[in-house]
Amino acid sequence: MRNLIGTIKDKLSLSKLTLSKPTTSYLHIAVLRTTTHSPTTPPTDHHLTTLLTLGDSSRATASIIIHSLTTRLHRTKNTYVALKCLFTVHVIITRGPFILKDQLAVFPSANGHNNLKLSNFRDKSSAATWMLSAWVRWYARYIETILFTLKNKSLVSSCFTVSKEKQQDLLSSIMTSDLIRDFGLLIGVIDEICKVPDELLVERNRLVYGIMELLAHDYLLTVNELVIRLSEFKVRVKLLSWNELVELGSVINRLTASKERLLQLFSVKKISVETLWEMVEELDNEIGMGKFQKPGVSQLSLVTEL
Repeated sequence: MRNLIGTIKDKLSLSKLTLSKPTTSYLHIAVLRTTTHSPTTPPTDHHLTTLLTLGDSSRATASIIIHSLTTRLHRTKNTYVALKCLFTVHVIITRGPFILKDQLAVFPSANGHNNLKLSNFRDKSSAATWMLSAWVRWYARYIETILFTLKNKSLVSSCFTVSKEKQQDLLSSIMTSDLIRDFGLLIGVIDEICKVPDELLVERNRLVYGIMELLAHDYLLTVNELVIRLSEFKVRVKLLSWNELVELGSVINRLTASKERLLQLFSVKKISVETLWEMVEELDNEIGMGKFQKPGVSQLSLVTEL
């Protein structure tokens, strides 16, 4: 019955939009068709592509789409609509046109993070929607983390599509403190990935499965960015100050602590993933040796700190 009511709501909303605001109604209709009430089914590639294409025009058009999408997200009390809105935002971040991403980046923020205001989301209509409400809350936090990271990194991901020589030039120009901060931001993304709710739902829900596919893409992209920065740290490690070694060692420990959970979530073997953990182990050993070799630092003080 609830699914039927949701379908009726979608049809009524489409009819209402068709009859009002003729100059912008097609944009709101595109958002509505991408974020329907139908349970378990993720947005279709056709509807997502249509939305992304519409957003790749003017700044005003992109702004209307983002506003319509976020308004629908904040007003809905339906788990499936909320998840589809977040899924669509995630797709925009992953493969949307620059102008649409840009409008998403300036979405009103609070406390330094984009505030999607879904920490209290609860859909009590059924046991299934109650369980999926945890996914809505987590997914919103994850999207907030992604947006915050993209906004605050010293180098954007597109910088790493250039040659290795150019990558090295870009990285070598960054201050060590900024490089460590970037590394910490990326590990923040890893930390949030590890907090994903019960993955057993993936097998029973196509929408959740689609979310996990996007998550796997983000994970591998983040691994690549971590590996590139680890390579630069290996070059600089003997030149780092005591404080820098301690700070870098701390974020390395955070990454190491996530290894078991990541292997549980993503069982596909990739060379980049194997390289990551090899480099983490090597750098961790070098950081430990560097601490012992710093003048004026005794083994006793190091043990006390650890």
